[in-house]
Amino acid sequence: MSSKKLRRVGLSQELCDRLSRHQIVNCQDFLCLSPLELMKVTGLSYAGVHELLRTVSKACASQMQTAYEIKTRRTGALSPAFLPTTLSALDEALYGGVACGSLTEITGPPGCGKTQFCIMMSVLATLPTNMGGLEGAVVYIDTEAAFTAERLVEVAESRFPHHFNTEERLLLSSSRVHLFRELTCEGLLQRLESLEEEIISNGVQLVIVDSVTSVVRREFDPQLQGNINERNKFLAKGASLLKYLAEEFSIPVILTNQITTHLSGALPSQADLVSPADDLSPSEGTSGSGCVVAALGNTWSHCVNTRLILQYLDAERRQILIAKSPLAPFTSFVYTIKREGLVLQG
Repeated sequence: MSSKKLRRVGLSQELCDRLSRHQIVNCQDFLCLSPLELMKVTGLSYAGVHELLRTVSKACASQMQTAYEIKTRRTGALSPAFLPTTLSALDEALYGGVACGSLTEITGPPGCGKTQFCIMMSVLATLPTNMGGLEGAVVYIDTEAAFTAERLVEVAESRFPHHFNTEERLLLSSSRVHLFRELTCEGLLQRLESLEEEIISNGVQLVIVDSVTSVVRREFDPQLQGNINERNKFLAKGASLLKYLAEEFSIPVILTNQITTHLSGALPSQADLVSPADDLSPSEGTSGSGCVVAALGNTWSHCVNTRLILQYLDAERRQILIAKSPLAPFTSFVYTIKREGLVLQG
């Protein structure tokens, strides 16, 4: 909540502009300053600054809620609680699809359909609400240069041929997908920190990061002393920003993750512990001495609310597992990838 912009906590536009000129744009920036510093920046009296501190502190503090209030708000909310995947059996198991207000991770080996899933969900989020969509924009942060507009259009035309039957509708849908390419950890964090205004100004209803692992692996060598701690700090900050955006705007956030090999003979650090929700399958070529697990370790595993694991069955068929969910039991579905994206097999 400390990342909430000051423009959204009840301060006047004039005061926000004055603070912004001193690089004070969110609650954290404001609350890190002393009353005397704030008096100098704002030109207000000591009493006036203390009143502002109370206002900002209250706006970014976590509020107590009862379970009944949460349930009532969800059932009576105008905005949907889920974004359906249109994979009927998966949606049924997840009680509606990808949950709004939380983080959903898609993990698996290269080529198994993680980016295909993200592109498919991008199309779905732009659809009208009467078709199960969110009728909004999408922020797609691509760290691997894997996204293609051609594939987005192909999925849209093939999955919903009756809706996307005109060039105008295709243009409208594709113009709602805002693509950002971030190739560094610093760039990714800066992008996440700026997303609040993007969400408000452009009516964003879905945020996708494909993938978190890519930038982490490029910049943090786990063999170097101190890198694990720095990596975990980056992941914790990124997860905190994404959780805030998901909860504050009640939108789904989808992240993709890669895989790594955990050797059973090695002594794992806290960052590399393996939980049941991480485990994919025995790794090839390790003769039983290791297993393939979701990357980024157990610390990251606790940050995501839902984890779906994609893996190969054979050359054509793949499997999607619900490995972690606050609602759904552990279960699996077989799928293939076609022109219209992921298609479940009966």
